[in-house]
Amino acid sequence: MARVRNGVVTKRRHKKILKEARGYFGSKHREFKSAKEQLMHAGQYAYRDRRQKKREMRKIWIVRINAACREEEISYSRFIEGLNKAGIEVNRKMLSEIAINDKEAFKELVEVAKTGKVKEVKLPTKEKEVKEVKEVKTTKETNKKEKVDLTKLTVAELREMAKNAKIEGSATMKKAELIDALNK
Repeated sequence: MARVRNGVVTKRRHKKILKEARGYFGSKHREFKSAKEQLMHAGQYAYRDRRQKKREMRKIWIVRINAACREEEISYSRFIEGLNKAGIEVNRKMLSEIAINDKEAFKELVEVAKTGKVKEVKLPTKEKEVKEVKEVKTTKETNKKEKVDLTKLTVAELREMAKNAKIEGSATMKKAELIDALNK
């Protein structure tokens, strides 16, 4: 039996590891053993820090909101408590963006938080855009409902719907043809 040599496979694996380790300091980008070890650590750090990044961003948002609240002479905790009592659900990311970019809207939110009751808060939005978005959402929702409902129905149910919609030849149509006819 012939001797099997793994040199090609090993070399390929080593090159792959060393390619990923490019840019590392010292021998960590030159020697396979230290490069592999460093890549394992780098993967662990990346996994850990992807989770820590979310925590850090939340801390930053809270600091920004707190600073804006202090300018309006209210503490962060009273502000959040007031918004909760008023039934306003805005996440901290959006609150920090409002605090930075739109001081007047933030002042109105502070007033709502101080009273604990919702009055009409007019955030700067264009009414046409809001109406268009609502119309688009309603049309998408109705289309989705129809498509999902039609595909889940049996052929007998589809034929009954086609009969009610007065579609000719529905008695001999297949399921796909019935769905197409009903969607028109």
